[in-house]
Amino acid sequence: MPRRQALKLLTGLALCPLCATTGFAAESSWSYEEATGPGKWGGLDPASAVCSAGDQQSPIDIIAPVMSRKESLKISWSQRPVAIVNNGHTIQLNYTAGDTLHLGDDEYALKQLHFHHPSEHLVDGKRFAMEAHFVHAGSDGLAVIGVLLVPGKANDTFTKIVSTMPLEKGSPIAIDPAIDPLRLMPARRAFYHYKGSLTTPPCSETVDWIVLRDPVEVDQRDIARFAKLYPMNARPVQSRDRRFILSSE
Repeated sequence: MPRRQALKLLTGLALCPLCATTGFAAESSWSYEEATGPGKWGGLDPASAVCSAGDQQSPIDIIAPVMSRKESLKISWSQRPVAIVNNGHTIQLNYTAGDTLHLGDDEYALKQLHFHHPSEHLVDGKRFAMEAHFVHAGSDGLAVIGVLLVPGKANDTFTKIVSTMPLEKGSPIAIDPAIDPLRLMPARRAFYHYKGSLTTPPCSETVDWIVLRDPVEVDQRDIARFAKLYPMNARPVQSRDRRFILSSE
């Protein structure tokens, strides 16, 4: 799928999560189960062929990153999510226009936030309890901030999310306006950066991945509540294929 086409489709999905039933994320009946799971994604639909044929697939195990004098992330988030939805693959929060991320000279708009259990990315072979993905769209690509979640002290934002998440797939519902996405970010913004793909069909290789180095603690009980709904919604680690992984520190 061409880069710009994939971008338009993802942006549309972020604005209309129920389009997942007819949009690119569900052009075929993919899942995390064996019959239609990650190992079969590439053959379920021609648009998803890159899931098995691509050479910049995500997630990966982050090993031996190269230190780089990268600019710090410039996050300008002041909006609140407008809705929460169970789309059949995860719990997703949708945003209206206004929040941005600057990575170098490129600007991206925050579209949605969703979660995976367990984490999709590994660091030095270690998998984490969960991972939050802040999905941003730019003029010619995507930037996704991955935040690793670990058991520990309660995080009010995550508690609010799991307390209001729909338990069945369906229409978006109103969300607590007090939910602040910045409270799901660690205080230090050191990060790993590499070129990769969406971690769900069509697996388009259009993503600048920014995985924050410091995990965020959330209540184990909240992790268990999410896991009861989605015991496994993480794509297996993909081959690094000689890609460079840069580290901001």
